[in-house]
Amino acid sequence: MTQQTDIQLSGQHYINGQWCGQAAQFSSFNPVTNKPLNWTFAEATPEEVNAAALAAKQAFTSYRSTTPAQRAQFLETIASNIETDIEAITQTAHLETGLPMMRLQGETGRTCGQLRLFAANLREPIEHFVADLANPERQPLPKADTRLGVLPLGPVAVFGASNFPLAFSTAGGDTASALAAGCPVIVKGHPAHPATSELVTRAIANAITQCDMPAGVFNLIQGGQPQTSTALVNAPQIKAVGFTGSLKVGRILADLCAARSEPIPFYGELGSTNPQFLLPAILAEQAEQLATTQVQSMMMGHGQFCTSPGLIIATKGEALDRYVATMATSIAEQAASAMLTPGIAATYQAQVDALLSDSTATLIAQGGAAEASHQTRPIAISVSATQYLATPALQQEVFGPCAVVVKCDDAEQLQALAEQLEGQLTATIHGTTAELASAQTLIEAVSYSVGRLIFNQMPTGVEVCHSMNHGGPYPASTDGRSTSVGSAAITRFQRPICYQNMPAALLPQQLQDGHPKLQQF
Repeated sequence: MTQQTDIQLSGQHYINGQWCGQAAQFSSFNPVTNKPLNWTFAEATPEEVNAAALAAKQAFTSYRSTTPAQRAQFLETIASNIETDIEAITQTAHLETGLPMMRLQGETGRTCGQLRLFAANLREPIEHFVADLANPERQPLPKADTRLGVLPLGPVAVFGASNFPLAFSTAGGDTASALAAGCPVIVKGHPAHPATSELVTRAIANAITQCDMPAGVFNLIQGGQPQTSTALVNAPQIKAVGFTGSLKVGRILADLCAARSEPIPFYGELGSTNPQFLLPAILAEQAEQLATTQVQSMMMGHGQFCTSPGLIIATKGEALDRYVATMATSIAEQAASAMLTPGIAATYQAQVDALLSDSTATLIAQGGAAEASHQTRPIAISVSATQYLATPALQQEVFGPCAVVVKCDDAEQLQALAEQLEGQLTATIHGTTAELASAQTLIEAVSYSVGRLIFNQMPTGVEVCHSMNHGGPYPASTDGRSTSVGSAAITRFQRPICYQNMPAALLPQQLQDGHPKLQQF
């Protein structure tokens, strides 16, 4: 494996096509060894945040005028440049996150795949454009020619995620969709993986030169101080924010966006418990298999996926007892492991300690004991449905390998719990064909609390495709009408505009007569 000393970094910000800043304020960190790495990085000053915002605003004037084909080429070039440097990028991410190399290689492929998905949709859009044709003979008033188009919002601030150093960070989905929409981007790199952010930024910087894009179309600012984030969100040049992270931080940033003199949209993906509803017949048939699959899913990334299944809901009985017994055996076999950062590990441990101190909760099992203070062990507990509904702490996401099994007295109590769920990214209903056919009331209740409703599959894994929706009602996300994954994510960073009686030669290409995607009425 490439050693840290083989990879040379500037440790600086990337602003308006230049690397700048004093790289001596904070260090990269290895969560597995629980020690700092030798790389040091700059902490963004208010002046540097302002410079990035001004550069993005200046770039917007020319970037918004690029054609869809030019933006497609730009995104494809970024993807190709990332693939060219994939060895250094993934090995650096491995040092900074402790995530397995296979996982990081797959995440790099996903990152490049979503860049190319947006490029493909720019070249051949799946959506239709609409024109209402003029009717000068209409009485009592003539009808004007109106055509519905879109405009990019302007510079977008994107916050890198701790748990996805590639797919939800520097060149991740928010950046890809904003660039596809015609918006310059300022990425606030996550302080847990600043070296990875710099290497990916190099790939983007090279693409800017190769595709002759304006220098300020992409900017990276590094740092871990809260005031850097607030300064970026408050910069008047910023017109939207994309965020993946905790409910606590996301809510702070969302409130800042709403409190600005010009409020701006905040698209925050804030986590989820991703409930698993186990219906009686399938539980009786597959208790052991369902429990094994549950543990496998919740252990992916040591439980640090936004779609990790942390809540299991089922009715009491012999089948659920078998499920819990298998879960206990499987969890006891799981080893303790380091989390993405010491801070995340400390938060997880505090939440688990609070759950275990609840006298109404029953410990199902814990994984192997931690061998160091920065490691955490998997855990599962069980509670009654009554206690679950009465205890807000039980309903909150525990970011890590933790699961809560809720035991319902009967189907009516299970239905009641489904109707009181908070907003979730996903939920799964496990049932036989016959059960699902007769579970319409449950399906309807759950559907109103989720962004993605799954049947007989685990939620971990979010396909990057046209039909994906990765969002959900609050608190899963701050805007349940939008997605952060899939080609529809581009709409977050666009706004509609109606062109009335516009000369045909001046219309955007996709709104001109004869365009294959134009629907006329």
